[in-house]
Amino acid sequence: MKRSEINHIIKESIKFFNRMNFKLPEWGYWKLSDWKKVNPEDIREIVENMLGWDITDYGGNNFNKKGLILFTLRNGNLKKDKKRYAEKIMIIKKDQEAPMHFHWKKMEDIINRGGGILAIECYMSDGNENKSKKSFSIKIDGISRTIKAGNIVRLNPGESICLEPGIYHSFTAEKADVLVGEVSSVNDDKTDNRFFEKQGRFPEIEEDVLPEYLMVNDYKKFLSL
Repeated sequence: MKRSEINHIIKESIKFFNRMNFKLPEWGYWKLSDWKKVNPEDIREIVENMLGWDITDYGGNNFNKKGLILFTLRNGNLKKDKKRYAEKIMIIKKDQEAPMHFHWKKMEDIINRGGGILAIECYMSDGNENKSKKSFSIKIDGISRTIKAGNIVRLNPGESICLEPGIYHSFTAEKADVLVGEVSSVNDDKTDNRFFEKQGRFPEIEEDVLPEYLMVNDYKKFLSL
């Protein structure tokens, strides 16, 4: 992805958050110059726990087809602090795909916070990390439901699904862009994503312009930390 494209996506994402009446923490709007004014020690949790903007095309260089806009609002670090939970806010564009994956450790609730319909395709993984053909139980807003392998669960605004470790899932937005919430155990995007098809988690960035906003992998690159 080009940095100019990422800058544009973040600007448009802020507009979408505002339309949905969702506000980021103050530092979510900081420009590069604002970050450079801050004492590095004061933002240690943001940097070490990878809080903030995370725009990805999963290494495929086709963001509109396969990609996701994420902002990690809070996250713990099992080696360094007592926080055992995480929260993200995300945007999935209409007809855009977040690819099939599961987490070895993280348990998460995925919530449709507004917009279109969030369509989630689910499979239980087997002992070899393949897609199981077996039906399995899952909870939608606390209510148990048995679904067949490959079923698509459609969440209307306000509805949520609980995804335990080992459940493969991919999702897309139907009818309109969707504001997606995620509440989970501690998040580790560097080591806890098992994609069904081999691909990257973070984009390869062409620095055609300077970043206007920093992403989670930018802090150590652009700040004196």
